[in-house]
Amino acid sequence: MFTPLHDRVLVRRIEGDEKTSGGLIIPDSAKEKPQEGEIVSVGAGAKDEAGARIAMDVKAGDRVLFGKWSGTEIKIDGEELMIMKESDILGVLS
Repeated sequence: MFTPLHDRVLVRRIEGDEKTSGGLIIPDSAKEKPQEGEIVSVGAGAKDEAGARIAMDVKAGDRVLFGKWSGTEIKIDGEELMIMKESDILGVLS
């Protein structure tokens, strides 16, 4: 198990549709990487100037949207995941 430090989160991308609305299949080389993912694990949170921990707004299992160029891709146990700061997350899907 991997636990991010401070205000970082570990995210698994959620793959989008492989077809257009007209039914055309999109080849892998033309697909954009999805900007939606599921939180796998979260750090304990950053600390403020007084040293108090700032609670994270996301938790493991949340579905989130993030910016196109957010995060760093990493491989853990053969699975491609992303690690990013909580501030790179645009919002939580409900």
